Amino acid sequence: MTSWVGRTATEIAAAVREKRATPREVVAEHLARIERLDGGIGAFRAVRAEAALAEADEVASRGDLAELPLAGVPVAVKDNLAVRGESKRVGSAATPDTPSDEDHVTVARLRAAGAVVVGLTNVPELCVFGTTEGVHGTARNPWDTSRTAGGSSGGSAAAVAAGMVPIALGNDGMGSLRIPAANCGLVTIKPGTGVVPAGVSDGDWFGMSENGPLAITVEDARLMLSVLADTEVVRPDTPGTYRIAVSLRSPIAGVAVSKPYASAAREAAGLLIKAGHQVRRADPPYPMSLGVTSLTHWTAGTAVDAQGLDARQLTRRTRVHAAVGKRFVGRARAGASREELRRRLEPFFDEYDVLLTPALARRSPRSEPWHERGWLRNIMANTNYSPLTPPWNLTGWPAMAVPLGTLPSGAPTAVQLVGRPGSEAELLALAERMEELRPWRRTAPLD
Repeated sequence: MTSWVGRTATEIAAAVREKRATPREVVAEHLARIERLDGGIGAFRAVRAEAALAEADEVASRGDLAELPLAGVPVAVKDNLAVRGESKRVGSAATPDTPSDEDHVTVARLRAAGAVVVGLTNVPELCVFGTTEGVHGTARNPWDTSRTAGGSSGGSAAAVAAGMVPIALGNDGMGSLRIPAANCGLVTIKPGTGVVPAGVSDGDWFGMSENGPLAITVEDARLMLSVLADTEVVRPDTPGTYRIAVSLRSPIAGVAVSKPYASAAREAAGLLIKAGHQVRRADPPYPMSLGVTSLTHWTAGTAVDAQGLDARQLTRRTRVHAAVGKRFVGRARAGASREELRRRLEPFFDEYDVLLTPALARRSPRSEPWHERGWLRNIMANTNYSPLTPPWNLTGWPAMAVPLGTLPSGAPTAVQLVGRPGSEAELLALAERMEELRPWRRTAPLD
C-alpha cells in the first residue's frame, strides 16, 4: 500500500487527479499521523477530523477534480485566519470562542483548489512573538523538541516538518513565516505587498503582514503561492544571471550572527556561484535607527490588535507590548519611517538583484513557557535570534527562507533571499536551483 505521508503536495494532488488515490485515504492517513505525533509536537490547537473526512469526500465528488491544483491535499491553517465553522483564538484566552461564519479569502482559495483543512495551528498570543506557546498549546521543533518551533506561524511550521501535512498556511508581519521555516527546515516565501490578499488583523500591522505558504519543497511553495495569489507563479524558462549580494551583517546593531548561520550563507553563495550567478559580499546600508523603527511598529501593531479585548485575560508580556506600542500607533500609521527605509535601500537593489543573508542569527530558544516570562526577556530572546527578517516587512518586499546546512544537533539551518517588488518568481527559481544542487531532507526523522 502506498503511503502518502511525507509526499509532496504536488505528488498527492497528481495522484488524486489521476485516481491513484482518493482524498479520503490521503486525509485519513495524515489525521492518523497527527493523532500519533502531535501530543509531543503541539502543532495543532484544533483538529477537524470528522469535518476534514467529510470535506475530502466532497472533493472526491467534484466534477472538476481532474483540474484541481491541490486535489485532496491536507492543509493546516494558522489560527489567526478564519475557517468557516471554527473559532479563531489567535493564541489567547481573551478572544471569543465563537465559530467563524466565512473562510478567510486565502482559506477559500485553498479549498476551491481542492485542499482539505485538517486543523488550526498554534500561535503565540496575538501572534506577537517568535516563539509559539500559550494557553492553547506549545509548538516544538520536530527536529529538536527541546527547542521552540519559532513563531508566530510555529504550529503551521511544526505540522509540516513533522509530516502531519505537506503544506500549511501562515503569515508574516516581522518574520513569522521565515523564522519558524528556518527553525524547522522548510521553504517559505513572504510575498511582496499586494501579491496575496492579507486581511490578517485590523490593518495588517500597518500593511506589513502577508499571508504565505510553508512547504517542504520549492515546487510546493510555488504551487501554493499560485493558489493564494490566484495567478500562476511561473518558473522562468531561461533563468538569467543575477547579481547577488551576500551579507552576514545583522541589521540590528550589537547582534552577532553565529557560525552555523554564517556558514549556511557562505555555502549558499558557493552554490549560486556554481549556478553561474555573480555573487559579491556587500552589506545593505541599514540605518542605525532600524532597531527603533522595528520595535515601534512591532509594538504598535500589537496595540491595535489588543483593542477591544479584555486586558485581564491577556498575558503580561502581551499587555506590556501593547502598552508600549500605544504611543507609536500614529507614527506607524503615517508610514514615514518605512518610506524613508525604502528610499535608503532602493539604490542597493539597483546595484544588486537579490540579497542573500542568514535566515537567523542563532538557533531558536529553548521550548519554555515564554508567555510566563517577562516582557524584556522575551524582547531580548527574539531580537538576538531573529534580527534579519523585520526590514523586509517594513519595506514590503518579498523574502524567502530556504533550508541549508545543519546545527551540531542535526537540526537545520537556513538562509534568506530578498528581492525587489515583483521578484517572487525569480526568488523561487534561485531557491529551486539551490535545492537541486544541495537537496535537503523533507521532514524531521520522527519515525
